[in-house]
Amino acid sequence: MKKIIPGIFAVVVLFSCNDNSKNETTSLNYPETKKVDTVTNYFGTEVTDPYRWLEDDRSPETEDWVKAQNKVTYNYLDQIPYRKELNERLTKLWNYEKLGAPFTEGDYTYFFKNDGLQNQYVVYRKKDQDAEAEVFLDPNKFSKDGTTSLGGLNFSKDGSKAAYSISEGGSDWRKILVMDTETKEVIEDTIIDVKFSGVSWKADEGFYYSSYEKPEGSELSAKTDQHRLFYHKLGTKQSEDKIVFGGTDAQKHRYVGGSVSEDNNYLFISARNSTSGGKLFMMDLTKEDAELVSILDNEGSDTYVIENEGSKLYIVTNMDAPNKKIVTVDASSPTPENWKDFIPETKNVLSPSTGGGYFFTNYMVDAVSQVKQYNYEGKLIREVALPGIGSVGGFGAKKDKEELYYSFTNYITPGSIYKYAIEAGTSELYNKPDIDFNPEDFESKQVFYTSKDGTKIPMIITHKKGLELNGKNPTILYGYGGFNISLTPSFSIANAVWMEQGGIYAVPNLRGGGEYGKDWHNAGIKLKKQNVFDDFIAAAEYLINENYTSSDYLAVRGASNGGLLVGAAMTQRPELMKVALPAVGVMDMLRYHTFTAGAGWAYDYGTSEDDKEMFDYLYGYSPVHNVKEGIEYPATMVTTGDHDDRVVPAHSFKFAAELQEKQAGNNPVLIRIETKAGHGAGKPTSMIIDEYADIFGFTLYNMGFEVLPNKINKKVKG
Repeated sequence: MKKIIPGIFAVVVLFSCNDNSKNETTSLNYPETKKVDTVTNYFGTEVTDPYRWLEDDRSPETEDWVKAQNKVTYNYLDQIPYRKELNERLTKLWNYEKLGAPFTEGDYTYFFKNDGLQNQYVVYRKKDQDAEAEVFLDPNKFSKDGTTSLGGLNFSKDGSKAAYSISEGGSDWRKILVMDTETKEVIEDTIIDVKFSGVSWKADEGFYYSSYEKPEGSELSAKTDQHRLFYHKLGTKQSEDKIVFGGTDAQKHRYVGGSVSEDNNYLFISARNSTSGGKLFMMDLTKEDAELVSILDNEGSDTYVIENEGSKLYIVTNMDAPNKKIVTVDASSPTPENWKDFIPETKNVLSPSTGGGYFFTNYMVDAVSQVKQYNYEGKLIREVALPGIGSVGGFGAKKDKEELYYSFTNYITPGSIYKYAIEAGTSELYNKPDIDFNPEDFESKQVFYTSKDGTKIPMIITHKKGLELNGKNPTILYGYGGFNISLTPSFSIANAVWMEQGGIYAVPNLRGGGEYGKDWHNAGIKLKKQNVFDDFIAAAEYLINENYTSSDYLAVRGASNGGLLVGAAMTQRPELMKVALPAVGVMDMLRYHTFTAGAGWAYDYGTSEDDKEMFDYLYGYSPVHNVKEGIEYPATMVTTGDHDDRVVPAHSFKFAAELQEKQAGNNPVLIRIETKAGHGAGKPTSMIIDEYADIFGFTLYNMGFEVLPNKINKKVKG
């Protein structure tokens, strides 16, 4: 058992600065973490895994370890003098009405709303514009503590019925309930054991959904690898649901989904073994005993049907088009040799949608949005004038609608909703949140810096106006870099509080993401994964070299694949940052594919079983395996949830245990394990606020701040 004393530093008049003084009254005694002789041989290399016992999430020993770690963590957090103050400010700023864009189903217009601090958004509806809205579905009543959330809400074609899914404790395993929308009564037995599934209605008769067989052992960590698409006919039991796809060895895939066309004529089925690339099939629902027809029989691209007009299909694909394009083909012969370009590929990444009889192409230009409107003949109608530089979402509606809604946001603009007249091409503000935050006090700018191999990487840096570049500004560098996912500008209440304190928030668009299409993604996968870490490290070096901050005031943060990013960066360059904040991270790169659906991430990572070269590469950066004895690592707070069945918490458990055992110097290593929480989706507002108060408090405390930075600045100005 190790005992460490975290450094608590003096605050001077103008800035908090580090000295070598320590508060000897503050000490940490980490819980004893037993070590078990577990060894695995990979291509002749024997790898010890002393903390593998923590992978057993049902073990009383693991449960006791979690409780002991949380006790140490919360005892430490309790001593931070401004933790409560941060919580109060977060709570105050969070407390404003938040509205979602309205949408029409049947005779009603529905919308999501949160009064301010409700743990979950409530679904409201009204019959006409002037009617008073009524509550349709209140997820806050699903559980007393707010940890059961709404996973999805899908209406039948005439809007008379709705199927909604719920998640308990943040788990990816869901239950589906069916409601009569007029009476708001549940009319079917609950469908259970559903995972990674949408719901798509076939007229008003029933719907398609996807799931796995219930795994043997722990449902939170056991491997799941054969996804199946089911059809549930209303009025029948789940045990009678028909397997539409995935029930045979030949149809075995890890991720299977089904979607019914708006005209109800076709079912489109995607089948994938990885998070990237998949096959595509279709069935003609107008025919009795419709046969399965292959559109695309290989997994070399990301391809899906976005729309149809009769038998004419509109398909989005990145096959031979890394930035995506739209093609057309007739349903009678839908294979690639018959595809014709409809909206060709451009130099910018395409994310299209449809509404009111038009296509809307949302292009990503250096990670910000540009939208164009096309008709069904492929003619450009207009470029849509957006409210500013940032990210838009929405631009979707049914074919017969005359207007649609879209959202706009960036790092300093709270998300607002605009109503768009489809024929006229004009926007008007529908809802702007009334929030105690003035964007005019802040600035956000994009820079391009050079990574290790000379690649130019964009990064958006946001902070208060008038910030002095003196190297002493508390800074959070946030990254992801994987799975073709793009980090585009968006407002965060939590980040607003951070910036109010004089903090800088910086987000680089690392390789491995999707900001510049499939080529950008592929430049950060498998044997090129180190590019992602190099890009992130170079971002930190840029911020330091340009005097935004210094290593004493830099925190690095990321979640999931971003947690891996932080784990790799802090083990490769521990001196570069003062604080590390890996959240729900993939930390054991040799075993990640053995849990839940983790094998589906192999496109990005490769696996330790592929070959010796891949094993050596993974072993060379796997955070759990690269914690070294005698190294002073940054002050670290690992965060995870005990119900995370996507990136199982054992990743975080093992990483924290390694760090606690081997840490040199005085920086604390804590793990904060949220109970009744999963990978992040559906987390209650109260839980989110508490978590951010702890993260920001831990970060500033370990940068040496004894009072909040904005109080220091006020004192100086006074």
